[in-house]
Amino acid sequence: MRIIRARVGMPTLVALIVPAAAAATLLFPSFATAHAVAGNRVFPATMAVDDPGVGDEVNLEFGHVKSLTDDGDNQNTNTTTLEWDKLITPSFQLSVTGTYVNVNAPNGGSARGFDNFAVGAKYRFYVNEAHEFMASVGVIAELGDTGSKAIASPHSALTPTLYAGKGFGDLPDSLKYLRPFAITGTVGPRLTLSSSEPNSIDWGVTLQYSLPYLQNFVQDVGLKAPFSNLIPVVEFPMSTCTGGPCSGHTTGSINPGLIWLNRWGQLGAEAVIPVNHASGKGVGVLLQVHLYLDDVLPNSVGKPLFGKGD
Repeated sequence: MRIIRARVGMPTLVALIVPAAAAATLLFPSFATAHAVAGNRVFPATMAVDDPGVGDEVNLEFGHVKSLTDDGDNQNTNTTTLEWDKLITPSFQLSVTGTYVNVNAPNGGSARGFDNFAVGAKYRFYVNEAHEFMASVGVIAELGDTGSKAIASPHSALTPTLYAGKGFGDLPDSLKYLRPFAITGTVGPRLTLSSSEPNSIDWGVTLQYSLPYLQNFVQDVGLKAPFSNLIPVVEFPMSTCTGGPCSGHTTGSINPGLIWLNRWGQLGAEAVIPVNHASGKGVGVLLQVHLYLDDVLPNSVGKPLFGKGD
């Protein structure tokens, strides 16, 4: 589950120490056996646009972004987001997400506290291994008035979402160096349960080039760890307003970055580049530590409640 409207956080000292500590567990050269697998393709857990897979996972993200107040002053928004995904069956997961927000603004506009908590459900309904295609459907519920009054909206919102991913491993030999490419995407209406807040269409796309795929399934080009575990990625998380004064306006960002992954999890870092003036000012940053509990703890919290894992 990803709520792309608020996938930004702070690169504080804590944000640097925690990923470094997790790296002590993650830094091994083995190839990933992550949850979102279609044939030879592994779709990583991208940071701003949710992938099409389901799994037992924990995701921790930190970031920082600059934006403008209504008065045109600069403000810094820093968040720390923790998400837990739990498989009920091998194809169906439930999720819960909490985000702590720290807004530093001039003229007494600063605020801090938890944003509204969100819960989600996601069902993976189709996998085509030969064509490296995967699709899921889900819904995210933002629970109004569950966060700090200084940060969170008093109103709830529902976002039914379609998730899809396609790898290009079925390209002919003449295009074999394009096979490591993959795209994923999401789209869904964000329906606010209040007439005072406009609805929107939340959508996003990612473009990925998997060096593990290149090395293992296309051509051994001599890459060694840690480079053989890298996936360069560009994410495009967007939201288009569909009502009120903002109707038709789109906000979002372009997020180029790198994901390093192995069997137990992944580390990620992305720049956050606003697509327009309304989306922010300056370049932000997004950092990720992600654990695959189905590999870290496969016999306890990392297995489905019902049925056998993939």
